[in-house]
Amino acid sequence: MCVLPLAACATSTTPAQSPLQGAQQLVLVSSDGWDEPRARLQRYERTTGGPWRAVGDPVPVMLGRNGSAWGLGLHAAQAEGPQKREGDGRAPAGVFAIGEAFGYPPDGIGALPYRAMTGSHYCIDVPASPLYNRIVDAREVGDAAVAGSTEPMRLDLHNAGDIRYRRGFVIEHNAAGVPGHGSCIFAHLLRRPDETTAGCTAMEAAALDTLLDWLDPARAPRFVLLPEPEHARLAARWDLPERRP
Repeated sequence: MCVLPLAACATSTTPAQSPLQGAQQLVLVSSDGWDEPRARLQRYERTTGGPWRAVGDPVPVMLGRNGSAWGLGLHAAQAEGPQKREGDGRAPAGVFAIGEAFGYPPDGIGALPYRAMTGSHYCIDVPASPLYNRIVDAREVGDAAVAGSTEPMRLDLHNAGDIRYRRGFVIEHNAAGVPGHGSCIFAHLLRRPDETTAGCTAMEAAALDTLLDWLDPARAPRFVLLPEPEHARLAARWDLPERRP
């Protein structure tokens, strides 16, 4: 049986250690508050021991329909603020590893490992399933194993040409697949500029293609999503770059 884990490479941190330790690429997504679905994405990079340097211009992105909430990632647990749950319509906040890219074409863009999706690929969003928060192929795990999943990975085949998963990558939230704490979190395409998501981060095709072409797994890229007040509170502790005006 072949199963694609959504978060196979996540590592733990200690309270004294920045969750960005070792990272040389950073995708920083900033919103105005927990309940705000609109946000901005800025790329940063650095050399070992050097400061973060902005790359390119910020681009608009859309988050969950209800904003964001603390997810399970590389950061220490945060007690204050909403906590991510399955079906809450919130994008997970925190620091996360970046996983594999996926899409409809046979080949991907850039250096991230790439998996071409077919009509039998699903991400399992059923909390009681032993495959929860995993991308699987029904031809390999069986139709019963994907029963109840609402996340077919070829949305174009299941939803009248839907483009959203034509290109994307995995945001490694909830690495251990803790039941009910959220699943199937991706960066993916927008269908229209004002469309919110169920918990992913969505953007225009040009922005996503640029991001995919830039990401380099050898540079330990990290994905950070935070409301602005949390960024200000955690900047020094987490070694975050200064917020751009």
